[in-house]
Amino acid sequence: MAEHHHHHKSGDNLKLAFFLNLSFTFLEFIGGWWVNSVAIYSDAIHDLGDSLALGTAWYLDKKSKQDPNKKYTFGYQRFSLLGALINSIVLIVGSIWVVKEAIERIAQPEASNASGMLVFALVGITVNGYAAWKVGHGKSLNERVVSWHLLEDVLGWVAILVLAIILQFTDAYYLDPILSLFITLFILWGVFKRLKETLYIFLQGAPQEIDLDNLKLSLLNIDKVEEIHHTHIWTIEGDTSVFTTHIKLKEIDDYQEIIATKEKIKNHLKTYNFKHCTLEIELDKEKCSLD
Repeated sequence: MAEHHHHHKSGDNLKLAFFLNLSFTFLEFIGGWWVNSVAIYSDAIHDLGDSLALGTAWYLDKKSKQDPNKKYTFGYQRFSLLGALINSIVLIVGSIWVVKEAIERIAQPEASNASGMLVFALVGITVNGYAAWKVGHGKSLNERVVSWHLLEDVLGWVAILVLAIILQFTDAYYLDPILSLFITLFILWGVFKRLKETLYIFLQGAPQEIDLDNLKLSLLNIDKVEEIHHTHIWTIEGDTSVFTTHIKLKEIDDYQEIIATKEKIKNHLKTYNFKHCTLEIELDKEKCSLD
């Protein structure tokens, strides 16, 4: 009952953060136009990406509770990769537009409404800070990851607040597009890093925290194991890993020895926290069907 209550609360926190962030993102685009600030536009692009991440996290929080079926036999965890890919594309396109606008503004600075920027910065710190506090108190992985995104937003608004205060005393309007470039480059650095990880998982790359050679060697040290081949490791969405292999046994005298050896192998593989393990057992005089 307590676990069900936690899942319900985690979904509510993500839902609240999603609608707060999305509503404020639309307000930012309007505000960026109103106060004529490229820095606010760039933060709006960042918030749009975070809104997509929050929406995906909220959707997956519900989806992940569904059992695997005949269409998705591993379940729905891999949907998070699709969300990450869409998120990355939106952020890259938006960031390219912001960079173009910022470069034009540096060449020909335009006046920004410093008082309006100040108001938006205070609202931005309040909204994103509250959302980060709500989600940061959650226990799920989704909530913890999303809370870091929201804390980045808070820091971005703190930078805009400092800029708005400076513009109250000086006409250095070129500082606004310069700040927007720094924010956008920071966003793109994170986006390309996440995109690289996402594509690696899409291409079924092996989990980097697992040393395949050491794993094979440890299995070969188990009594009765002669050879290991056609070994494959991949991750479904970055957290859930799958393992398959063919194992040839030696000096097997009866069926009970096969069962005992399989049990030893399975117990050893438990240390790697694989979600699914598939073992194809072959005897020493048996020819592998894949050779």
